Amino acid sequence: MSQHGLLIDYEFCTGCHACEVACKVEKDLKEGEFGIKLAEIGPWKLDGDAWEWDFLPMPTQRCDLCQDRIDAGKVPACVHHCQSLVMEFGLVEELAKKVVKPRMVLYSVQ
Repeated sequence: MSQHGLLIDYEFCTGCHACEVACKVEKDLKEGEFGIKLAEIGPWKLDGDAWEWDFLPMPTQRCDLCQDRIDAGKVPACVHHCQSLVMEFGLVEELAKKVVKPRMVLYSVQ
Protein backbone atom coordinates (compact mmCIF):
# COMPACT_ATOMS: atom_id res chain seq x y z
CA MET A 1 0.00 0.00 0.00
CA SER A 2 1.35 3.42 -0.93
CA GLN A 3 1.71 6.00 1.78
CA HIS A 4 1.19 9.73 1.30
CA GLY A 5 3.52 12.34 2.66
CA LEU A 6 4.23 16.03 2.86
CA LEU A 7 7.53 17.46 1.59
CA ILE A 8 8.45 20.86 3.01
CA ASP A 9 11.31 23.01 1.73
CA TYR A 10 11.68 25.25 4.75
CA GLU A 11 14.55 27.24 3.25
CA PHE A 12 11.93 29.41 1.56
CA CYS A 13 9.12 29.38 4.16
CA THR A 14 8.28 32.98 5.02
CA GLY A 15 6.47 32.24 8.27
CA CYS A 16 3.10 33.55 7.05
CA HIS A 17 1.08 30.99 9.07
CA ALA A 18 -1.29 30.33 6.11
CA CYS A 19 -0.81 26.58 6.62
CA GLU A 20 -1.84 26.84 10.29
CA VAL A 21 -4.91 28.93 9.52
CA ALA A 22 -6.00 26.71 6.62
CA CYS A 23 -5.68 23.62 8.80
CA LYS A 24 -7.58 25.19 11.70
CA VAL A 25 -10.45 26.14 9.39
CA GLU A 26 -10.47 22.77 7.58
CA LYS A 27 -10.43 20.74 10.81
CA ASP A 28 -12.48 23.21 12.92
CA LEU A 29 -9.73 23.30 15.54
CA LYS A 30 -10.07 25.41 18.65
CA GLU A 31 -7.62 27.97 20.03
CA GLY A 32 -4.41 26.24 21.04
CA GLU A 33 -5.11 23.20 18.83
CA PHE A 34 -3.04 22.61 15.71
CA GLY A 35 -2.89 20.10 12.89
CA ILE A 36 0.22 21.85 11.64
CA LYS A 37 2.21 24.30 13.77
CA LEU A 38 4.76 26.77 12.53
CA ALA A 39 7.98 26.57 14.55
CA GLU A 40 10.17 29.66 14.58
CA ILE A 41 13.88 28.93 14.93
CA GLY A 42 16.12 31.91 15.62
CA PRO A 43 17.10 34.57 14.99
CA TRP A 44 20.74 34.20 15.89
CA LYS A 45 23.83 35.86 14.55
CA LEU A 46 26.15 33.93 12.29
CA ASP A 47 29.31 35.48 10.87
CA GLY A 48 29.63 39.20 10.13
CA ASP A 49 26.24 40.66 9.25
CA ALA A 50 24.64 37.27 8.54
CA TRP A 51 21.74 36.01 10.61
CA GLU A 52 19.77 32.78 10.65
CA TRP A 53 16.02 32.87 11.18
CA ASP A 54 14.00 29.90 9.99
CA PHE A 55 10.36 28.84 9.98
CA LEU A 56 9.43 25.17 9.90
CA PRO A 57 5.80 24.06 9.47
CA MET A 58 5.49 20.89 11.55
CA PRO A 59 2.52 18.52 11.28
CA THR A 60 1.23 17.48 14.70
CA GLN A 61 -0.37 14.23 15.84
CA ARG A 62 -3.75 15.68 14.78
CA CYS A 63 -2.59 15.77 11.13
CA ASP A 64 -4.11 13.13 8.87
CA LEU A 65 -2.98 15.00 5.73
CA CYS A 66 -6.63 16.04 5.28
CA GLN A 67 -7.80 12.53 4.44
CA ASP A 68 -11.26 13.85 3.50
CA ARG A 69 -9.70 16.22 0.95
CA ILE A 70 -7.45 13.46 -0.43
CA ASP A 71 -10.48 11.18 -0.83
CA ALA A 72 -12.15 13.99 -2.82
CA GLY A 73 -9.11 14.29 -5.13
CA LYS A 74 -7.74 17.44 -3.50
CA VAL A 75 -4.45 18.23 -1.77
CA PRO A 76 -4.26 18.92 1.98
CA ALA A 77 -5.42 22.40 3.05
CA CYS A 78 -1.92 23.43 4.15
CA VAL A 79 -0.49 22.64 0.71
CA HIS A 80 -3.36 24.34 -1.10
CA HIS A 81 -2.95 27.57 0.89
CA CYS A 82 0.87 27.74 1.16
CA GLN A 83 1.72 31.20 -0.18
CA SER A 84 5.43 30.41 -0.65
CA LEU A 85 4.74 27.12 -2.44
CA VAL A 86 7.17 25.29 -0.15
CA MET A 87 4.86 22.31 0.51
CA GLU A 88 4.28 19.38 -1.80
CA PHE A 89 1.90 16.45 -1.26
CA GLY A 90 2.32 13.04 -2.85
CA LEU A 91 3.48 9.47 -2.41
CA VAL A 92 6.35 9.12 0.05
CA GLU A 93 8.41 7.11 -2.44
CA GLU A 94 8.15 9.89 -5.05
CA LEU A 95 8.67 12.76 -2.59
CA ALA A 96 11.77 11.08 -1.15
CA LYS A 97 13.42 11.35 -4.57
CA LYS A 98 12.96 15.14 -4.42
CA VAL A 99 14.85 15.61 -1.14
CA VAL A 100 17.97 17.11 -2.68
CA LYS A 101 19.10 19.70 -0.15
CA PRO A 102 19.50 19.89 3.62
CA ARG A 103 16.56 22.20 4.38
CA MET A 104 13.90 19.83 3.11
CA VAL A 105 11.83 17.65 5.44
CA LEU A 106 9.58 14.75 4.49
CA TYR A 107 6.66 13.95 6.81
CA SER A 108 4.27 11.03 6.68
CA VAL A 109 1.38 9.99 8.87
CA GLN A 110 0.17 6.51 9.81
